[in-house]
Amino acid sequence: MPPIPGSGLAKGLAVTLRTMTKKTVTAQYPDTQPELPPRSRGVIGLFEENCTVCMLCARECPDWCIYIDSHKETSPPAAPGGRERSRNVLDRFAIDFSLCMYCGICIEVCPFDALFWSPEFEYAETDIHELTHERDKLREWMWTVPEPPALDPAAEEPKEIAAARKAADKLAAQRAKEQQEQQQQEKEQQEQQGEKGGNP
Repeated sequence: MPPIPGSGLAKGLAVTLRTMTKKTVTAQYPDTQPELPPRSRGVIGLFEENCTVCMLCARECPDWCIYIDSHKETSPPAAPGGRERSRNVLDRFAIDFSLCMYCGICIEVCPFDALFWSPEFEYAETDIHELTHERDKLREWMWTVPEPPALDPAAEEPKEIAAARKAADKLAAQRAKEQQEQQQQEKEQQEQQGEKGGNP
């Protein structure tokens, strides 16, 4: 059976009328800020105090968009006769967000928890060269990093905590055994002294 002339137009108008009576769901950005999920990948924040200039993040970055400069400082020995110690001091930490592909490898490989995801996303610039943000800006974004979510009650206990608990239980058992042996020795000494005192 051939289609009725104008049926497609009627269906289209019906869809239009149905959507006209519904409430709009479009968020009027920037007047209405979006509700971002807690694990949003906006920008990377730097916790400078934890950075040891190990360069692991820069070496593992597939885009080579992390720039780190540092120098060595020598500290005097802590005790007389000791040796001087040298440490790396961070001079520059910058990320070129025009190259970054937000893979998060730098955050994952950082062994000292110096890099974190921040949900901030409003950092557009008119000049692409201004998308290279230095450590001062990365430090500002650090304070927008949300707190980590609570652990799942049914989740497996971390290995570090399990190992620490096992070591603590072992130490407590050893101390209890030593205490029990000490009490047994004291009891035997008292019995021996009682026997000596009872003999004429």
